[in-house]
Amino acid sequence: MGRVWRFVAVLAVVAPLALTGCAGGDDKPRFGSAPSDPATSSAPPEPFEFSVTPAADAKNLPISTEVGTLVKGGTVTSVALTETGGTKPIEGALRDDQSSWVPASPLKYSKSYTATVTATSAAGQAETKTTTFTTMAKSGSTTGTGLYLFDDREYGVAMPVVVEFHPGVKKEDRAGVQQRMFVKTDPPQPGAWHWVENGTQVFYRAPEFWQPGTTLTVRIAVGGHPTAKGRYGDMDRKATAKIGEKLVMEVDNATKQMSVFKNDQLVKTMPVSLGKQKTPSSSGTMIVMEKKEETVFDTFAELGPEEGYRTDIQYAQRLTWGGEYIHAAPWSVADQGRRNVSHGCVNLATDNARWLFQQTKIGDPITVKGTERKLQAGNGWTAWDLTWDEFVKGSALPVSAELGPGTAEPGVTPTVAAG
Repeated sequence: MGRVWRFVAVLAVVAPLALTGCAGGDDKPRFGSAPSDPATSSAPPEPFEFSVTPAADAKNLPISTEVGTLVKGGTVTSVALTETGGTKPIEGALRDDQSSWVPASPLKYSKSYTATVTATSAAGQAETKTTTFTTMAKSGSTTGTGLYLFDDREYGVAMPVVVEFHPGVKKEDRAGVQQRMFVKTDPPQPGAWHWVENGTQVFYRAPEFWQPGTTLTVRIAVGGHPTAKGRYGDMDRKATAKIGEKLVMEVDNATKQMSVFKNDQLVKTMPVSLGKQKTPSSSGTMIVMEKKEETVFDTFAELGPEEGYRTDIQYAQRLTWGGEYIHAAPWSVADQGRRNVSHGCVNLATDNARWLFQQTKIGDPITVKGTERKLQAGNGWTAWDLTWDEFVKGSALPVSAELGPGTAEPGVTPTVAAG
């Protein structure tokens, strides 16, 4: 699959931000609820404090700069950002916690901007502050980014939001990057981010599989955003996609059978042959990442002239970066259901491989159990090869109490606003 680079950004764990203009919508930013009436409260109102960032006349700021809106004892009621000499206000929206206002797209390089913010106290007193800042010149040192999600595509219920970084993001820089990755689900479902150890991939998923029919709206807002000292994200990436029918595959090495479930109902069982002892298949939960009706497997570079081979393959479905696939293997039909003879792939008879290929989507999960090798983290989209408690530990930002360890029980999804 050609990797199409795209954006992904998220605040903490649950993407709390619906950015105007990100998905072509016409909704205007929402700026919170109306000020409360002090007559209805017995406690004295909190003193009204209000400040705005960036500091006046700040220079050389990233084009991902947000308008900071720190308010106590009141609420932000409007934010306007304009480019010097521009004719239209820049679109954007507040984060749910009103800590800042995020432009809907990167600002321009070497330009001056003026932010005008109005906040209203609990007593109904409005105050407006203004600040002007200038963005930096374009840097020649960038981090390449990728988003494995495409507009208007349908994916399986286990499809994580997958973002790649080249080179990887170091641990000390991940929190700042993660703050700029936004995910919205409709209907709302909670979720969290998890970084792989080397920082080249980060996954977003819910405690349970997505509900069929869910719409995922994603913005990875790292264009021009710092990803390391002196290095910045190459571009913003975004996509809006749909989750389709639930299909789950299970493979048991003990029986050498694959069971296929649609909407939790068993629809077909097929014999398989897995990886032989020298080249075992990985045990774990993997995800269909790529589908090719016809392809060529060439392993001479990997296995050498004695073990290597070059052969035409039909109905190939990639499961790992290391080269494990589900595919048609007419040469191993006599072994399927009896013994393992492959180089790590899940072998099926051609008719069975064709049938399965016609049923599956990118993002459908397959769990293989009972082999000699455990799936390696990051070898594919391994977001579901972790328990929820393990998964949330990979977040670079604190996870809300509703989503923390111990909150996900089998079949139960915590109820949390998803922004």
